Amino acid sequence: MAIFHLTIQVITRGKGKSAVAAAAYRAGERITNEYNGYTSDYTKKTGIVHTEILLPDNAPTSFKDRATLWNSIETFEGNSNAQLAREIEFSLPVELGMEQNISLAHEYVKKHFVDKGMVADVAIHDKGDGNPHCHVMLSLRPLEQDGTWGAKSRKEYILDDNGERIKLPSGEWKSRKINAVDWNDKTKAEDWRKGWADILNKHLEQHGHAERVDHRSYERQGNGLIPTIHLGVAAHQMEQKGIRTEKGDYNRHVQSLNSEIKQTKARIRKVKDWLYKHPIHNPPTITEIYGGIAKGKNLKSDWQKIRSLQAQAKVLIFLQHNNIASVEDFADTVVRKNERLKTVTDDIKKAERRLGTLAVHLAHAENNRQHKLIYQKYKSLAPKTDPAAFNSLNPFTKSKAVKDHEAATKKQEAYFEKHSAEIEAYQAAQQHFEAVMNGRSTLPISDWQKEQKELAAKRYALCDEFYLLKEEIPNMESIRRSIEGLMKDELRMEQQTRSYATEL
Repeated sequence: MAIFHLTIQVITRGKGKSAVAAAAYRAGERITNEYNGYTSDYTKKTGIVHTEILLPDNAPTSFKDRATLWNSIETFEGNSNAQLAREIEFSLPVELGMEQNISLAHEYVKKHFVDKGMVADVAIHDKGDGNPHCHVMLSLRPLEQDGTWGAKSRKEYILDDNGERIKLPSGEWKSRKINAVDWNDKTKAEDWRKGWADILNKHLEQHGHAERVDHRSYERQGNGLIPTIHLGVAAHQMEQKGIRTEKGDYNRHVQSLNSEIKQTKARIRKVKDWLYKHPIHNPPTITEIYGGIAKGKNLKSDWQKIRSLQAQAKVLIFLQHNNIASVEDFADTVVRKNERLKTVTDDIKKAERRLGTLAVHLAHAENNRQHKLIYQKYKSLAPKTDPAAFNSLNPFTKSKAVKDHEAATKKQEAYFEKHSAEIEAYQAAQQHFEAVMNGRSTLPISDWQKEQKELAAKRYALCDEFYLLKEEIPNMESIRRSIEGLMKDELRMEQQTRSYATEL
């Protein structure tokens, strides 16, 4: 089914990234980086089904060439820690054909990025493993009307009450940075995520598919569902091959529990709503209600009769256990059970959400532990020479430095190809902990494990209570049907009596 998955990251030179290398990898091309002189060759990469570059009206047509575009950005950004590009990655729906997905991605990218002034480099990947997705690399600088790169921001001096600039103790004038465009605003991520969900749903509807996605979390949607976790490429591929994974099993458990909770709450709500929508005058006694259940209809086989007796016994136990002596008592019990069901299921959802978060923390912690040495080895293979210093060397030394740099780069890229899964898992773990640890360097793994164990025990107890409540619902439904049957019988008798009186 269609899923919502969209991530946003910034490609930064300070973290050892290159916009040229990233573009070459995503498009499966061979491009030389003019900033540092080394070449990235990914012409053997498979699974690339579509690439295109979309330009705003004021962009030079030469930017249609991928090497020209990204080298223009690389050479313009001179700082060693420069932000080079933004990347949006999103999953494409398997319900649509590839041409339909290309049209879908094109519309989204043009509307939300290109029409706002960004240059977009689009690459769609599909290895036939059920995980088609799209990479979009975006320029971070606005383009001037003449097609040259503009400033990302400008300095604005802060003035005092007299309109004068304020001098700081350092001798500098007090100022603030004003962004040239709003692409970095905190609200943009939400806008882009919602925009993708809206366009995706529109295309699904246009092509006759009932599936819909929502960019919001289950908690924000307010639908009361427990969220599943993102499988990731490795787990997704294993599941597609019929190999069960821990993440897949967790999602199946959550989907099953969500379905049970939804159905159970609907059934008890139906009983409660019926009781309050149908005022009962001259209510039947509990004995009459139980007698209505015990009548049984069309019980032809011994098995049906045994099942009926078992159901009657359960209803009797339910009545006795809940001290139900009247219809009013029964209505109060239904309301009480309904409220308790809401509390229990809400607590289950809270526990499941936290357990899901802890599972993600611990999975990243394990990846951090397992793949740290591989990542360190990968980093150690990085070229030792600084490309920014090449121009200061004499021609002979520069030529040798460039060759050494290319050799080291190729060696590092070969190592990455061999260990890409481990390296990317380690990097994902680092990014995750940067976002959640608030500057703390020590991972509280033992605390997470302790909380996970305690919360799992609490969840099991809550689930036990949920299933006990669920088992009581058939008893409530039987009582409700009996009351309804008795009311119909009474109404029928009243009609017969009136008819007989009229005849006399």
